Amino acid sequence: ETLTKELREVARLQEIEGILSYDEQVFMAEGSAASRAAQKEALAGMIHAKKTGESMRAAVDACRGLALDDPRRAANVRDAIEELDTESRKSKELAEREARLESEAFVSWKGAREASDFSKFAPDLSKIFALKSEVAKTTRPEICERGEAYDGALDQFERGMTSMRLDEIFGETRAGLRPLLARVLEKKREEPAVDALHPALAFDHPGWTGSAEKQAELSKRVAGDLGFDFSKGRFDVSTHPFTGGACPTDTRITTRYSDGNWLEGFAGTVHEVGHALYEQGRSTDEEGDGLPVSRALSMGTHESQSLLWERMVLQSRDFWDYATPLFHEFFPHTSDATAEDFYRAINRVQPGLIRVEADELSYPFHVFLRYDVERSLLAGDLDVATIPQRWNSVMKDVLDVDVPDDAKGALQDIHWSFGAVGYFPSYTLGAMMAAQIWTAAEAAVPDLGGKIRAGDFAPLREWLRTSIHEVGSTYASPDDLLRTVTGAPLEPRPFLDYLERKYTALYGL
Repeated sequence: ETLTKELREVARLQEIEGILSYDEQVFMAEGSAASRAAQKEALAGMIHAKKTGESMRAAVDACRGLALDDPRRAANVRDAIEELDTESRKSKELAEREARLESEAFVSWKGAREASDFSKFAPDLSKIFALKSEVAKTTRPEICERGEAYDGALDQFERGMTSMRLDEIFGETRAGLRPLLARVLEKKREEPAVDALHPALAFDHPGWTGSAEKQAELSKRVAGDLGFDFSKGRFDVSTHPFTGGACPTDTRITTRYSDGNWLEGFAGTVHEVGHALYEQGRSTDEEGDGLPVSRALSMGTHESQSLLWERMVLQSRDFWDYATPLFHEFFPHTSDATAEDFYRAINRVQPGLIRVEADELSYPFHVFLRYDVERSLLAGDLDVATIPQRWNSVMKDVLDVDVPDDAKGALQDIHWSFGAVGYFPSYTLGAMMAAQIWTAAEAAVPDLGGKIRAGDFAPLREWLRTSIHEVGSTYASPDDLLRTVTGAPLEPRPFLDYLERKYTALYGL
């Protein structure tokens, strides 16, 4: 009971931290940046002190070695011990410095992105990577000593994952995807009409002009159908779409809408709703509320939920039997476009500049680029100032894409600005998990495709809630969760098989 009280007090402070961060990224005026950085620095100091104080240490130490029959209670104790041991290695000064730099770097990234000038962000980015190396080596010394500093950064987001294992997983994935992508692109060159858009769905169709408000209205309607609880959350617009807020009863989504790309806001909404359903589905009972077992198991697990709804639901043929009439209602100029037209449009392979707009086949290569860059930076093998050159070269060599400016290149993502070094692999790990989980869902939910065609998403949502969301961090690793839900640990083959089947059929390979 004492440990539960201590942990919940930390959780409430972290919920406040979440609201401050959300406000900073969505609502806050630019002139408030310095005061917000000071507020977050002070709050980070309070949280660190609470996490590592004598009362927390005494409560945790009293539970060391306990043999608990309840797996959720055991998980709470396991994670409380691990967090205390990790956090205690970080000084209050380091925690405050980390919080301040992340606020300052976000502001400089935003300005640099608007100016499309990487040099305006480079000084703060250099500080971010130096600090994250220090944090990794300080808080996770054993992990870093066994491998490298990047392993310590990675462990913050993916429990137990190492760069060595990532190299194996990503190596197999690269080897499997490159020939498939090449075959699709060759087919497109030979038969340009193979994935030609229906004229009404082309981004430059005049019917989309001034449509952002209608796009937002449609997106909110579909979010409600998928199961997002608007009484415990909200929708906003931001530069970079994300899901934030405080807790399961205050979960917030942002996206962005564009007259020139009707898919961006709609697909972004479904993706973020996947994250939000995980958040709103987390346990709030006595053993879960504000306790470690209620947290997402890893960021890859979180991404598996957003990507399952985006890739396996939104990008499925079944979904468009449900969604096409809605598009006809909101955008009458699409009335001649069929569900098949929408399905082919949303699965069109077209390597491009922007990660969040990338198709399924080229998306992993965006992740591989970021993984290689941030790992090289932490290892000291790459100078921050040369990131744009490295970035632009890889985009051309791998995807045959020319990067016109920094905003569409190395400045497009927000992650490094708020210190999320080691996060990017979670996107592709999440896609792999989603493929495995989807196969299990198809076996568990009778006529799942038929339910999706009818717009009945509750059976899938509830299966995910009981199998993934409520389970939280009961298991020690994503591999353990996957073994329980799917019968096997994380592996690339189901993901590669899914893509091979889908795109072979779509492109008649």
